Amino acid sequence: MDGTRGTGDMNRQHTRRVIVLGATGSIGRQTLDVIAHLNARCAHNNCAPIFDVVGLAAGSNSDALRAAAVAHDVCELALASGDDTSPGALRTGTNAAERLVREIDADLVVGAMVGFAGLPAMIAAAELGRDIALANKEALVAAGELLVHLARDRGTRLLPVDSEHSGLWQALAAHTGGAWDRAAPPITLGDEIRRVVLTASGGALRCKSRQEVHDATPEQALAHPTWTMGAKVTIDTASLTNKALELVEAAWLFDLDAERLGVLIHPQSIVHAFVEYADHSVVAQLGAPDMRTPIQTALTWPQREPGLAPTLSLAEIGRLDFEEPDLEMFPALGAGFEMIRRAGTSGAVFNAANEIAVQAFLDRSIPFGRVSELSCQAIEVVGSNPIRSMDDVYAADAEGRRFVAAALGTPIDAARHASRG
Repeated sequence: MDGTRGTGDMNRQHTRRVIVLGATGSIGRQTLDVIAHLNARCAHNNCAPIFDVVGLAAGSNSDALRAAAVAHDVCELALASGDDTSPGALRTGTNAAERLVREIDADLVVGAMVGFAGLPAMIAAAELGRDIALANKEALVAAGELLVHLARDRGTRLLPVDSEHSGLWQALAAHTGGAWDRAAPPITLGDEIRRVVLTASGGALRCKSRQEVHDATPEQALAHPTWTMGAKVTIDTASLTNKALELVEAAWLFDLDAERLGVLIHPQSIVHAFVEYADHSVVAQLGAPDMRTPIQTALTWPQREPGLAPTLSLAEIGRLDFEEPDLEMFPALGAGFEMIRRAGTSGAVFNAANEIAVQAFLDRSIPFGRVSELSCQAIEVVGSNPIRSMDDVYAADAEGRRFVAAALGTPIDAARHASRG
């Protein structure tokens, strides 16, 4: 196996070196659980481990990073902020994760950092031609044009970790057939694919009235009925902002325009994606609402291994419900289609505005309804410009944050992003 990039070949004579970014968050912790599970199976069968975790990165939780490093015998670490008491070779500062990716040889980088701060490390991994198990949708939303261009140029596979994109990718296996071992995003879908549909649980506020949604408290918005996720993603799910970001992500991963993308509310979270073919046949991917399944699919592609998630029993579930989303109650979803049509820096602006607005909501500075209002207003007021380099992305990110900070009357410092150092 080449020491500078992943080959996608899960030959059992080779151990794949993995860097996990966002190792102390929900996806990062579950990724480490999946790796431990798969390696334990290999140990039981007296074969070499599938994975060797060679680097871990976190935001500010040094205690959790320290515990993960000890549990998985990892020396190379990165911490964006916090103390420097963790064991091993610790990089600190806002560019620590990027430095980790550039300095430590790996075959696969798991991008589980939340928000815009994860983008520089994703760009670095793509520049180095390393496969990326992508859970950081903001990287594609803010800089999809650059990241996908690099991935295509350097041969980097963007292996989707989001359950919906993983579901879409797996449903496409019916089309790619024997080419499943090569058909990893970014790929272009031909005219034989009429439309793809991502499902959304509807979040914690799906059954509330319009006024109840607008006035919802953090406790109400965080009470997701089916998924266990971090606070930022859970709030985005409640506003359907998460689905807007996922639409943009799907557009980049599978080279789709807005007219070939759709969303259905599916509260059971069992069907994750549909692919409608030109002959109107529809193929869906189903699975229990457990993120360890799409994580493992990305890690072990193109092979399948026994997993940790529970077996799906449709008989026990009994029914699967679907409904059209209410774009008036959840305007952020409509912004997803708009970002695809506008392209350029619109995604960076929207994502930045949303990050500041979500934090303001969690700080109880604004009602829930203002989060989507501010995010949608940002792309209208700030507008969209072509992306020629990362400088354009950074500038758009800063403008989106400044817009929300000004609207809230908070100091400009609140509009800074923490990714450049």
